[in-house]
Amino acid sequence: MPAEARGRAIALRALLHHHAHRYYVLDAPEIPDAEYDRLFQELQALEAAHPELRTADSPTQRVLGRVLDGLAPVRHAVPMLSIQTETDTSAAGAEAFDARVRRELELADDAPPVEYAAELKYDGLAINLRYEAGVLVLAATRGDGETGEDVTQNIRTIGQIPLRLQGGPVPPVLEIRGEVYMRRDDFERLNELQREKGEKTYINPRNTAAGAVRQLDPAMTASRPLSFFAYGLGAVQDWGFLVEAGATHGALLDALAAFGLPVSPDRRVVRGAEGLVAFHRYVEARRDALPFDIDGVVYKVNSLELQRRMGFKTREPRWAVAHKYPAQEQVTRLNGIEVQVGRTGKLTPVAKLEPVFVGGTTVSNATLHNIFELRRKGVRIGDQVIVRRAGDVIPEVVGRYVEAPGPRPAYVPNFHMPRQCPVCGSQVQREKGGIDHRCTGGLFCAAQRKQALLHFAGRRAMDIEGLGDKLVDQLVDGGFIRTLPELYKLGVAKLAGLERMADKSAANLVAALEKSKTTTLARFLYALGIRQVGEATAKDLARHFGSIDRVMDASVEQLLEVNDVGPVVATSIHTFFAQPHNREVVEQLRAAGLNWAEHEGAAAAAAAAPLPLAGKTLVLTGTLPELSRDEAKALIEAAGGKVAGSVSKKTHFVVAGEEAGSKLDKARELGVPVLDEEGLRRLLAGAG
Repeated sequence: MPAEARGRAIALRALLHHHAHRYYVLDAPEIPDAEYDRLFQELQALEAAHPELRTADSPTQRVLGRVLDGLAPVRHAVPMLSIQTETDTSAAGAEAFDARVRRELELADDAPPVEYAAELKYDGLAINLRYEAGVLVLAATRGDGETGEDVTQNIRTIGQIPLRLQGGPVPPVLEIRGEVYMRRDDFERLNELQREKGEKTYINPRNTAAGAVRQLDPAMTASRPLSFFAYGLGAVQDWGFLVEAGATHGALLDALAAFGLPVSPDRRVVRGAEGLVAFHRYVEARRDALPFDIDGVVYKVNSLELQRRMGFKTREPRWAVAHKYPAQEQVTRLNGIEVQVGRTGKLTPVAKLEPVFVGGTTVSNATLHNIFELRRKGVRIGDQVIVRRAGDVIPEVVGRYVEAPGPRPAYVPNFHMPRQCPVCGSQVQREKGGIDHRCTGGLFCAAQRKQALLHFAGRRAMDIEGLGDKLVDQLVDGGFIRTLPELYKLGVAKLAGLERMADKSAANLVAALEKSKTTTLARFLYALGIRQVGEATAKDLARHFGSIDRVMDASVEQLLEVNDVGPVVATSIHTFFAQPHNREVVEQLRAAGLNWAEHEGAAAAAAAAPLPLAGKTLVLTGTLPELSRDEAKALIEAAGGKVAGSVSKKTHFVVAGEEAGSKLDKARELGVPVLDEEGLRRLLAGAG
């Protein structure tokens, strides 16, 4: 291959990257489109003649022809955490966040105001971009925060996202967190093309962007006009900027822009609550003029050192908050009221509406919450009502539209909750002192069975892959399943006979059921669907009691000893296990082979001797030889320790297995002791 060809290919790639950045990111092109096309075609011809010149970051690789078989799972090196939402849309919301930050940092009343980075909250799809040696090697959706989907080929088609970072020096590994979105004008043009072709139009920019990214055909993604903004980091290796004295989030965004990544110009560094309130009002005033949809703004403590000091709570950073705007509202007619039965038996009145476009989608159903809310709002069938929807929030009826012309045409009686469950006919009761009506049918009620099964099979519960809504509908409606334990009696032959199920799909589900039998006590408790028991409470119960029998036999007083369990939660747990049929479900599930590690329990261990990891913070990274991540975490928490998601100066130990990532490098950098699985076991035994 002539040296001239190699040199020309390198020069063409550099030119095309430069001009793509000017066009897509800076909106300031230096050459006509025809000249860009000529350079692009020249590079294509060179690579066709000399395939060895083709590189992963070549502009010609943005659109790949292969259709994917499916979106492969990707485990995030650093979890993509959610962010706390401040629903008070007034100035008080910003003031409340500033007050929380000052309390966390233990600042005196006369201390200077905290400096914040204030940004827009984009309404799109969160994406993690992984660059190695400056080249884009992986792109993944957020997923559940721990595991996302590989959408690398699709992301390559978005012109704003550089295939190679510019400038330097570039860290060996740099993961960029950002949002893929669709501009309103691009969305309207896309729908206009759909109408011209006589095809279905899209509902809103957010869903259209999210659907485009998750296409199995990258060419389909390339046909959708997508945009991108970077707003943060995932895993990073050896980037000195992050440990520089005085490093800030605002400077971080400037550094990302210098690498050629698109960063929104609508951001400010402000001081104190006054600065946050001013930014919130400034954006609200020009919200409709923005070229894309937002559903609020985001405030972040600007100092990276202060961010590290504040840390995280559960799955949310303490140093950031999303501040919403007042929800969008529309007026429509209330045509009727129906009752839905939820997973826990709660009966919810649902408004049947004349379809209305609000909050980016067409709404025909909206929640009325409960009978007391319905009475307070004073709405009746036939009324003109105000409907509110914002982002992904369930639409709700705000109240009667009092400016509607004229009184009600005739007397309309108040709506009353039914005395029998509309699904199974069981008696409906309202808890003493409560506001909710509930069906007493339990797992005998088909509505509750379906939702209980879906909850049980969920990713954060038993994680039974392949057990979705449509299959659960068939299993319950066909009478194949009446209780949770009957799931584990399903065989390939029975499943293969169902609609849209073949032998392979049936075998995969049976394998997933078998795999789910080995779990953790915390996951099992959460999977049971006990009212008021979320993931965090399930983990606290598992750590405190150590075994399912001790949880089932616990009195209300004993349950109140568990961390963060109050009277309402304790009563709910005790009431659940006081029902014979619920205990029978647990026993049948154990008989079906469900198993998990049990231990003495933190309560009993603390009474006998100090817990070996009391007050210690550990971080897990990589794959351990025998213990899964959940098992290791359960053991650490049972020993009184805390498992954190990132390494800091406050970390006591890092437990590293095979393919340990940036957390191991960070531990070595900070001098944090690193253990293997054997070392962890010695630590748990109190021997180290």
